[in-house]
Amino acid sequence: MPSPDPRPDALELAADLRAALGSLVRSLRHGDELPQNQAAVLGLLIRDDRSCTIAELAALQRVRHQSMARTVALMTQAGLVVQEPHPTDGRKLLVGATETGRTALLHQRARREQVIATAIESRLTPTEQDQLRAAVGLLERLS
Repeated sequence: MPSPDPRPDALELAADLRAALGSLVRSLRHGDELPQNQAAVLGLLIRDDRSCTIAELAALQRVRHQSMARTVALMTQAGLVVQEPHPTDGRKLLVGATETGRTALLHQRARREQVIATAIESRLTPTEQDQLRAAVGLLERLS
């Protein structure tokens, strides 16, 4: 049975939330050293602590194989990832994060968290900070 269409007030809230989160994410990108596509690839590799083929990465990121191959080549040149032979299929290479890549991503995340924490402390009252803390749990339930 299909779910009913959301009420207009829920749709308006969804649009406001999407816009606010989008604005926050865009503002955080200004100081990034890693391009978004490279950070996303590192995030996948590090989060699951695994290696992937270029085809798997392309599918996970919903981009063309050629685009991912170009991204991985740039990341390999920068020392962010390493490509190693696939253990069971000699035609494939596995892409894994290097310590340099791991460090770069963790630094970028820490910088973003610092920016957010500074904004929370300087722009929100203690009561608003408590409300935001509670809202995090609600946001987690939406995903």
